[in-house]
Amino acid sequence: MTSRRARVLVIDDRPQMRRSIKVVLSSEGYDVVVASSGEEGLQEFDRRRPDLVLLDLMLPGIDGLTVCEQLRRRADTAIVILSARGEEEIKVRALNLGADDYLTKPFGTQELIARVSVALRHSARLPSETFECANLVVDVVKRTVSVGGKPISLTPREYDVLKFFVANRDRVLTHDVVLREIWGNADISQAPSLRNTVRAIRQKIEVDAAHPRLIVTEPGIGYRLNSEPAGPPSGAPKDRDEGDGTLPEDS
Repeated sequence: MTSRRARVLVIDDRPQMRRSIKVVLSSEGYDVVVASSGEEGLQEFDRRRPDLVLLDLMLPGIDGLTVCEQLRRRADTAIVILSARGEEEIKVRALNLGADDYLTKPFGTQELIARVSVALRHSARLPSETFECANLVVDVVKRTVSVGGKPISLTPREYDVLKFFVANRDRVLTHDVVLREIWGNADISQAPSLRNTVRAIRQKIEVDAAHPRLIVTEPGIGYRLNSEPAGPPSGAPKDRDEGDGTLPEDS
């Protein structure tokens, strides 16, 4: 029996964007459903129950942030925001409402495919007692951490933060989300403590803490733990593939 193809719901009011995304993802084997408004998107979600939602923020009628909030109340389905708005405040609000990731328009086709793949893997992943990535091993049952086979000593708070990152790997975690989970509130005065804690963890688990590849910073927003770190360290220049193709941007 052939397994069902992963279904992706694209909610975007621009016909060109919907067509472009559908062509790209259909060619990768996904079952793509489209909607042109927030209302239609919610109806299609209830009717088709997709595995992933690609959600534009600037929608007619019900805005994207409200749609994101309502989708998250319905299910734990992965949500990736598509937005031409680059303001950090908007991205943070979307992530705090339950979005798993975001893509700023215009974006390349390969980046879209990669983000969709990661989001689907994350949403389908079963809870695991052990997390392994590169040389890092975290055993959440024994509460042990090792790098390259050598045990690493973490403070209780450092371990709690790392464990939370591991549980939400590949997902963008805002400062507010981490502070509420670990510190018990989103008091901005605790932000320096969070930064210092992340810095200490990097010193212990990264090959080069100055250019982290496991726990990367999403500038002005928060952090992401990469389960499959690849490419140059985050602080190093990145080559851009000009032949990758770029999907249209909202005007």
